[in-house]
Amino acid sequence: MRDQRAIVPLVLAMLAGCSTVPDAEKTSAREVAPAAQTIPPASAPAAPAPAAPAPPTLPTPGAAPAEKPLVLPAGTRVAVRTASAISTKSAQSGESVEASLAEPLVAQGRVAAPRGSRVTLLVVSSDPGGRVKGVAELTVRLTEVQAGGRTLRLSSGPYTVRARTTKKKDALTVGIGSGIGAAAGAILGGGKGAAIGAGAGAGAGAGAVMATRGEPAVIPAESTITFRLNDPATL
Repeated sequence: MRDQRAIVPLVLAMLAGCSTVPDAEKTSAREVAPAAQTIPPASAPAAPAPAAPAPPTLPTPGAAPAEKPLVLPAGTRVAVRTASAISTKSAQSGESVEASLAEPLVAQGRVAAPRGSRVTLLVVSSDPGGRVKGVAELTVRLTEVQAGGRTLRLSSGPYTVRARTTKKKDALTVGIGSGIGAAAGAILGGGKGAAIGAGAGAGAGAGAVMATRGEPAVIPAESTITFRLNDPATL
């Protein structure tokens, strides 16, 4: 029994020596095994950044928006007040006469020219009238209006006035002449002389009428007259 107990430790010692691997051999094994390498994953191409939106266009501070031009259509009514009388006695054809707007000139809901704005009239025709037949006639047109410091050219229809007829006045003049002639003839030569005198008096009366013109055609001062545009006008 004692011999068996002595053998058991020896056997255990031998088994322990066979299972033990030297440190040098362990180190060699680690060196032989290839080292694990960490390979970074392939990176995907970066997506392009979205373009920044363009900033909105802002109006310049203090700048007023541009206004559309005003258009006066054909047929627009323009009321004018005369500053002084226009008469065939003094006005000449082709002469310009100043006046003013009697009412504001409105286009597209906006005032193109306020009341009182200066306007220009053109005397188209100034006919004093012939002796005995024909009466004086005066025609004017609207050609310009001052609006906003600018001159607006206009083309309007005519405005015409005629003098009053003088037929009754002329007949009265001839009648007076006949009466005076008849009275003078009666005194000088009786009935026959009266007839001769009447004829002579009538001739004298007619001569007086022929020697004078009729009444002038006049547009009085402070008169309101109305024109209508022939063509459109842009302001």
